[in-house]
Amino acid sequence: MTYNEVFFQTGALSMKFVIMQTDEEMLLTGGLKSLLPHVLRRIIRLNRLNISNTSGMAEGYKQANVVILHKSLANDFEKFCRANDGPLPLLYRSQPGLLGIQDLSKPDYGDPVHLHPGDIPVFWACGVTGAEAVISCRAPLAFTHSPGCMFITDLKNNNVRSLRGVPQVHCISQDPLHFSIVSAEAAQKIKTLETLIGIDPGDRGIIHLQRQDELLKACLAISHAQSVLITTGFPTHFTYEPPEENDGPPGALAIAAILQALEKEVAIVTDQRAMDLNKKIIEEAVQLGILKKPIPLLSYQRENADSALKFLCDSGNSGRPRYDHLIAIERAGMAADGNYYNARKVNIKHLVDPIDELFLAAQTIPGVTTTGVGDGGNELGMGKVKDAVKKHIKNGDVIACDVEADFTVVAGVSNWGGYAIACALYILRTCEIHDRYLRKAVGFPQSSRRMVWLSALPSISKEEKLLKTLVRLGVRSGKTASLEMEVDGLPFYNTHSFMIEKLLQEVQK
Repeated sequence: MTYNEVFFQTGALSMKFVIMQTDEEMLLTGGLKSLLPHVLRRIIRLNRLNISNTSGMAEGYKQANVVILHKSLANDFEKFCRANDGPLPLLYRSQPGLLGIQDLSKPDYGDPVHLHPGDIPVFWACGVTGAEAVISCRAPLAFTHSPGCMFITDLKNNNVRSLRGVPQVHCISQDPLHFSIVSAEAAQKIKTLETLIGIDPGDRGIIHLQRQDELLKACLAISHAQSVLITTGFPTHFTYEPPEENDGPPGALAIAAILQALEKEVAIVTDQRAMDLNKKIIEEAVQLGILKKPIPLLSYQRENADSALKFLCDSGNSGRPRYDHLIAIERAGMAADGNYYNARKVNIKHLVDPIDELFLAAQTIPGVTTTGVGDGGNELGMGKVKDAVKKHIKNGDVIACDVEADFTVVAGVSNWGGYAIACALYILRTCEIHDRYLRKAVGFPQSSRRMVWLSALPSISKEEKLLKTLVRLGVRSGKTASLEMEVDGLPFYNTHSFMIEKLLQEVQK
C-alpha cells in the first residue's frame, strides 16, 4: 500500500488529502463521489490521479460536454440546442472572450493566419491537439508532425471513403434553427428524382418555378416529423359534379401510404363539400392495398381569428402542435386578391374552404414546417415562387398563389411530385447515415422494415386501379375534363406509367 499526498488551494483555505492506493485500484471512489465540483476539478487539473472517467464523481451534480465556438455562431448554436433539448440540453452559455485567442496575430501555436473579409475564425482539432494529449498522458516516447507539415500517405483521397459514407448537412428550418444529415449517395438519388419530375410535358414554363434541392429539403423535414397533415383538392371543373380534377388525390395517397408504412401519424384535410367524395376515395384506396388502413379525414372552417391555431395546436397552444409538417399537393391556393383561380383565370372561391389559413398559421408555430406541391403556380404553397409565376406562367399575374410554403416541389404533374416524395422518404429511411441521425439525434426508435416500406411505394398497377376508381367516381382530367385514363390531358399509359417506372428504378438502384 502506498500513500500519495495531493495539495490544493480553495480560496484562502489550504487543504490536504491523504490518498490510499493498493497495487490494483484506488480506494477512494466514495471520496471522489462526495467531493464538491470545484474541488474535484482542481484535483483533475493537478493530473496526479490518472482520472480518465468522471462517471459517478461529485454525486448530485450534472456532468456535461463543453463546446467552444466563435461568438458569431453562438446564437445559432443555442437555437439548435433549444430546438433539440432532448438529446442536446443546454445547461449554460458563457460570455464571449472567456476562452479563445485574444489576438489572432499571435496564436499559441504555429504561424498567424491572414484573415480576409467574411472569414470566420474557428477552433480546429489539428495535430497540436494530439501533441497536447501526448504531453498530458506523459508518454515516455511519441512521434508526431511539426506544425504545418503533415504526414503524406500513399492513400488516394477517393479510396479513403466511398460516396455512400460521406455525410451532407442540410438546413430544414430557420425558426428554430434545425438541420438534418443524409449520405451524399442518398442525396444524389433524391436530386435525380427532382430532375425526373421536373420535365414540362404541358409546356407551361414550370422550369422557371423550380428551385434546386427543394425536394430533398422538404423530404428531410417530413422525415423528421412524427405527425403530418395533407391537403389536396382543386375544383377546377366548376360546371361538373364533382368539380375536382384527378391530379392531386393519387399523389396525396402515395405520400400517405409511405407515411403509414413509416409509422407516422397522418391525416387529410379537405373541403367540407368534398368530404363524402374523399371518404369514398380513401375507402377504395384501402381495398386496393394502397393504404393499410383508413386515414382520418378532416375539414376546416374559419370561425374566428384563432381558428387555424386551434385546429393545428392543442387548445391553441403553439407550444403543443398536433402536426409537425403540413403538405399541400395540387390544392387550390389563394391569390393576392383573396380569390382562388383555375388556370383559365376563372374564380372558384365559392368551392374552396380557407385551408390556406392553416399554412399561414403554421408560419407562426415554431418547429412546424410546410411543403407545397404544384405544377402551375396557382396551388397552395407556390407563393414562394409567385414572382416567377407572374412573369412566366400564362395568366400568372392573376392566378398566382400568394401563400408560401417552406418548401416548394414543382413537377410537370403534381401527382408526380407526390410519387417523388414517397420515393424520397423511402430513400432517406434506408440511408444508414440519415437513419442513425433520426435515432441518435431526434430520438426515433430503431426500425428495419425495408420490405414494408418498399411495398408502400406507388406502382403502375396500384395507380392504374386508383385512376379507374376516380373515373368511376366522376373525377375528371384537369386540362380536358375527360373521364378517361388520363391526368392533365396526358394518357396514363406510356406517360404517367413511364414516370412511375423511372422513379421506382432510381429508388432500387
